[in-house]
Amino acid sequence: MRTGMIEGIAYARAGILGNPSDGYFGKIIAISVKNFSARVTLQESEKLEIESRLEDKESYGSLRELAERTQLYGYYDGVRLIKAALKKFYEYSHAQNISLRDRNFTIRYESSIPRQVGLGGSSAIITATMRALMKFFDVRIPLELLPSLILSAEREELDISAGFMDRVTQVYEGCVYMDLNKAMIREKGHGLYERLNPGLLPDLYLAYKPSLGKVSGKVLNDIRVRYERGDAFVVGTLRQLAGLAEIGKDALLAGNMEILFDLMNKNFDLRSQIMTISPANMEMIDTARRLGASAKFAGSGGSILGIYKGRAMFDELVAALGRLEAKVIRPIVA
Repeated sequence: MRTGMIEGIAYARAGILGNPSDGYFGKIIAISVKNFSARVTLQESEKLEIESRLEDKESYGSLRELAERTQLYGYYDGVRLIKAALKKFYEYSHAQNISLRDRNFTIRYESSIPRQVGLGGSSAIITATMRALMKFFDVRIPLELLPSLILSAEREELDISAGFMDRVTQVYEGCVYMDLNKAMIREKGHGLYERLNPGLLPDLYLAYKPSLGKVSGKVLNDIRVRYERGDAFVVGTLRQLAGLAEIGKDALLAGNMEILFDLMNKNFDLRSQIMTISPANMEMIDTARRLGASAKFAGSGGSILGIYKGRAMFDELVAALGRLEAKVIRPIVA
């Protein structure tokens, strides 16, 4: 790292149980996935400048290249995420009467998190930006409030339909249980967040398919519309999903991996009742389950997470999902 450069890092995440109830005052167990990260660097400069990555630049070799890059990366470049984070950081500091030193910086980001396959890549860029800004200006934001500030950058500035899971997991890291109690959030600005021992986790695999990239906010929009309309089936299903996380926490602490295995499958089965699952996503789920593993979405689709039993099963998952052009890893949590 160059002299005088400050860095903020945030990792990918995967939901074990409860998602997508995190956007509806539910309960969640999730893990950080340290195989992938977003890194943001700040270096003092004369003017405030945001450097773009190649995929953010509006320069293309052809119309075909534009179409292909848009298909892969969407319209949601990292620069707008950073701008939203900068604005919210400034507004938070102003509201808290925190005097920011009069200094400018050049900000850059890079990310190894596979884009738009439900691994929290967008929120990781904002989280890493907030961490870098806190270091640069020597500002402390309470740990329990930081996820809400990150979420506000996406919801209020970018109109992204998002929940707490990504941000809480990326701020607290490791394995996290969250109870997103509505009354508590409205009164205190945060839910109840509890770190769980990652050493209690079973053998987990994570598979993702880059070609299934899509914008999670769009995927979840239909659920939000139905929820806000008071759709009894959607509201009831989200409540059941939240309940799985609560039961799962007890199972994890008790070391009952068979219950956790079944709960992860149940999580996907419930979710599939309130959202459309594409054939390609369903193919990944079915393939993993046929081999004897559990399988659910790690986020909003494009990646799946589950429990495998033994090295032989993991190798079979790598081979079978690889034939579907999916990549399989063991998530690094601790």
